Amino acid sequence: MEQLSYFLAATVRMATPLLIAALGLAIAERAGMMNIGGEGVMLMGAFAAYAATRLLGSYWFGVLFAIVTSVMLITVFAVVTITYKAEQVVVGAAINMLGAGITSVVYRKLFYRAGEGISGMMVESFPSIPIPGLSRIPVLGPMLFDHNVIVYFGFFLVFVLWFIMRHTSLGLKIIACGEHPEAADSLGIHVIRVRYLTTLFSGVLMGISGAYLSIAQTNAFGEDMTGGKGYIALAVVILGKWSPLGILAGSAIFGGANALQMTVQNLGVGLPNNIIMMIPYVVTVLAVLAVSKKRVGAPSAQGVPYEKS
Repeated sequence: MEQLSYFLAATVRMATPLLIAALGLAIAERAGMMNIGGEGVMLMGAFAAYAATRLLGSYWFGVLFAIVTSVMLITVFAVVTITYKAEQVVVGAAINMLGAGITSVVYRKLFYRAGEGISGMMVESFPSIPIPGLSRIPVLGPMLFDHNVIVYFGFFLVFVLWFIMRHTSLGLKIIACGEHPEAADSLGIHVIRVRYLTTLFSGVLMGISGAYLSIAQTNAFGEDMTGGKGYIALAVVILGKWSPLGILAGSAIFGGANALQMTVQNLGVGLPNNIIMMIPYVVTVLAVLAVSKKRVGAPSAQGVPYEKS
């Protein structure tokens, strides 16, 4: 029972950064954008959160600086792809390389000290906030009701975005811009504005997701610490069919794969470490292959620049 409780709680913790980033990417893709640069944006957010927390002494400043940094980077993507109509996939790939390069150089310049050790690099991180009463429920308590505030925010966001996309005019406008931008424009919807705003919103969520990695899930920064999570978030969007509730389920699958990797390592199973580390990525490939033949939910105009006639 204790092992099951640990596994399920770890699944939720590991799913959270994927969930938050995937929700942001899904909203932008619903409006017609295609950004594969989530890895770089998340990495910049993770570093900004760590740096601000270490220099200013507050993880709230860390989240704020993560959001600001990620939005600045995603603004570059938005201007180049929306206004100047550059190829979105190419620009996204450049964002990934830029994020990896900048964070590595600046981290080494400001914080890395040879022989300092892990303890010298640690910062204050978000504490767990057990919900009174509910956190004591066997198995479900640790799984759902004993996490930090960013985990709770991620699950709350799922239902907020589900309601917006299904039951509000704003959601209909976003979907229209991704499905039939010309028709949306003819109805008076400002397609360019919607695409800008949804892209910036995705930057906010990817910044929070990156901050979670460095100052909530851990309390340190490591070079390339996203470890492919930006790409896995894209897979979660596809697996979840661009629906917030579907993305929640997809995030749980990949979070479970990461938790399984940790559990196998802790159990000391006689497998090479490299094989164990492959588990989340094998699950990613298999999941994408499973849904690749049925891309139900993909916006018709995804990745296609819009030019007002």
